[in-house]
Amino acid sequence: MKAIVVTNQNDGIPGMKLEDCPEPKAAINDVVVKVYASGFVGTELDWPSTWADRLGGSRTPSIPGHEVAGVVQALGYGTTGLRLGERVFGLTDWYRNGTLAEYVAVEARNLALLPDDVDFTIGASLPISGLTAWQGLFQHGHLRAGQTVLAHGAAGAVGSMVTQLAKEAGAYVIGTGRGGDRQKALDFGADEFIDPETEALEDIQKVDLVFDVIGGEIGRRSAALVRPGGTVVSVVGPVEVAPDNVSAVDFVVEADRNQLAEIVQRVREGRLRTNIGNIAALEEAVAALNPAHRARGKTIIQVRP
Repeated sequence: MKAIVVTNQNDGIPGMKLEDCPEPKAAINDVVVKVYASGFVGTELDWPSTWADRLGGSRTPSIPGHEVAGVVQALGYGTTGLRLGERVFGLTDWYRNGTLAEYVAVEARNLALLPDDVDFTIGASLPISGLTAWQGLFQHGHLRAGQTVLAHGAAGAVGSMVTQLAKEAGAYVIGTGRGGDRQKALDFGADEFIDPETEALEDIQKVDLVFDVIGGEIGRRSAALVRPGGTVVSVVGPVEVAPDNVSAVDFVVEADRNQLAEIVQRVREGRLRTNIGNIAALEEAVAALNPAHRARGKTIIQVRP
């Protein structure tokens, strides 16, 4: 099969190569998915799991990409819950070869059914962004109607999901980002928008939940904006400073079939919009994923038409 392969962390995205690789086999409880579309996160090449297995041994050359939409091609021994030929989407294991390939092996429990009326490119754009927003808001942030959310990067792939899901839950959303992202964040449902480079975060009234996808100085300043009993949720590492009466949670997104089903149903009903900036073929993936050329929003690699 054709796949995008990485062998040297120092080479970055330009060091990715399209190569011929062996097709994966389905282990116990696995399925092999015929990949139609794949998502990729720009920081994957900084993740230890891209380069080493769970015991610390090298796993290069490795295939990146962990979001998939496709069709079940093969079933491993003991696999239940899915059938051959079903359309699926989901999130693959961090420590296994990924989805920038014509086929990928993944645990069946990490996949959900993709309805016929949802395009594969849409399906591949949902797992990381949608699950990250869902788990941060509801599992870790315990968001309730009437609360105020500060959503950093509100025009980005994750931030736009945070904004929409929080609004649907009855929250008031203050989005942040660069000045040029203001209208996009408002279009996704933010009630207010702040550009931290030109406007003072400290002018914001106290909020109940901060969803931090930036970290650093912005993350530290944001923690002070949370009212007693509130929460800072971070996907960029531990919260460095948080008042004693504020909860601080950092987490890594996990696959969840039921949550994926909830997310895709909202897409079908028009209650949730994905944030795709560009769609490119597998042969064009290296150029399309290069930060110097990447469009705003999520880049999806269309492995098959």
